[in-house]
Amino acid sequence: PVVFGVEDATIATLKGAVEAVVTLAGHQMDETDPELGANFMVFFLRDWQELLDTPNLDRMIPDLASLVERLKGADANQYRIFRFDPEGGIKACFVFIRMDEVLSEMPADTLCLGQVVQSILLWSDEAFLGASPLALTGTDVAILRPEVAETIRAAYDPVMPVAASDPAHALRLWARLEANRQN
Repeated sequence: PVVFGVEDATIATLKGAVEAVVTLAGHQMDETDPELGANFMVFFLRDWQELLDTPNLDRMIPDLASLVERLKGADANQYRIFRFDPEGGIKACFVFIRMDEVLSEMPADTLCLGQVVQSILLWSDEAFLGASPLALTGTDVAILRPEVAETIRAAYDPVMPVAASDPAHALRLWARLEANRQN
């Protein structure tokens, strides 16, 4: 991952979260993507305007100015943009995190793990409205909720397609979840 707007300690925390989630998915993290250079970029900022002030970001993110206006209007504190390969698999992810009061109070490891989890799959906008993808241990350490971890593992199973828009894909994913639980 390439990370902007934080200290080195937070970069190490984010890389640790990426390594953990990527390993869970059965992949290996590389420092650079041979085609793109970097395929996971995370921007931490205080104000959405900072995106417009970032040199050449408008060349990577289409309609950046209108996106910034929408994010300001929605009082959003995070946003993810994905790029896809021809088969529909995630090719790159850009994560924008506006450190508002709520996110500033969150421990860095919790924030980073939550963002990585939400970036490894294309979840519904409402997937985590009712419950976080994370749980806290008795010592207040953030971990993935078991059902979220199982979903990631099942979605990245080599027998599964990299992407699907057919609603029946949910049944295949459920079957893979059940098969993994029995093994």
